[in-house]
Amino acid sequence: MTHPLPPDLLDCFPGSNASCIGVRLGFWPNFALYLVFVSGMLVTILGNSLVIVSICHFKQLHSPTNVLILSLALVDLLVGVIVMPFSATRTVTGCWFYGDTFCHVHFSFEVLLTSLSIFHLVCIAVDRHQAICNPLHYSRNITMSVAMIMVCASWALAAVYAYGGLYSKANEVGLEDLELFKCIGGCFIFSNPLWEILSSALCVFFPCTVMVCLYTQIFIVAKQHVRKIGDKNNCSNDRGRGGLVKQSESKAAKTLSIVLGVFIFCCMPLYVLHLIGVLASVSIPFLLSEVFYWLNYFNSACNPIIYALFYPSFKKCFHCIITLKIFSSNSSAMNLSDK
Repeated sequence: MTHPLPPDLLDCFPGSNASCIGVRLGFWPNFALYLVFVSGMLVTILGNSLVIVSICHFKQLHSPTNVLILSLALVDLLVGVIVMPFSATRTVTGCWFYGDTFCHVHFSFEVLLTSLSIFHLVCIAVDRHQAICNPLHYSRNITMSVAMIMVCASWALAAVYAYGGLYSKANEVGLEDLELFKCIGGCFIFSNPLWEILSSALCVFFPCTVMVCLYTQIFIVAKQHVRKIGDKNNCSNDRGRGGLVKQSESKAAKTLSIVLGVFIFCCMPLYVLHLIGVLASVSIPFLLSEVFYWLNYFNSACNPIIYALFYPSFKKCFHCIITLKIFSSNSSAMNLSDK
């Protein structure tokens, strides 16, 4: 005999005894959630599209640093196009309607794009470290070719981790009777404790620690340079030795450190939550997990906003694109100086 579900629950696939249980929120809660999610998607897609078009079109933005930013914007754009739409229905209904195969594809894309964001931020931190701490050799060490190699290496490593690990089932080694926990209308990806700990440590916590250390050293060196600039007696000698950092380089480092800080704020809670669930062997509440997933997704919408607020050159490019001045014949060579 089938017992009726409470009014706030529903069968993801009615008529099936193996159906997962979803949630019934009502019209207005559903409308509010979809409005938030669609707004986040639009900001993510349009904002990162502006970044991509700006860097591709305007010649003054053709630099090794912006090659890395361009690739990072592409990663964030893919989050808005591929990941967010399907996650929105999962969050609102508590059900997955797209099948087991696409469940694994979708999850692997999440892992791929999150890993790519981290690897790109590491590359950007290395780029800024060289620009601030080793300015004499920066143009020789970090060229457009080197930046492209960094981008390709990031994509390759992230792909190996996301697809190699998941599709080889290495994350499920040692787990038994997984079928007992599955139902129709759910997207279930199981990982053993060792996989969760190692992947979180190697792909999230260690890279973030490295980036924090690099930016700490960057700001220590930048502060020393500012102090030297203030010393009129030593200023000319320091400039002669090429030991001072351009103000624009220091400003770029500060802006990109904000990008890193926002990334840590948005993405770290999800991985900490997963580690707590694994180490303490507790079940993570669906609502809390979804909140942290969407905080992770919305990080992709933040970067273009940060660029617009703190990069005058990007602000000018965005204005040029939005006002359609980009179609003028000399737009690609327009002056984007911060002055």
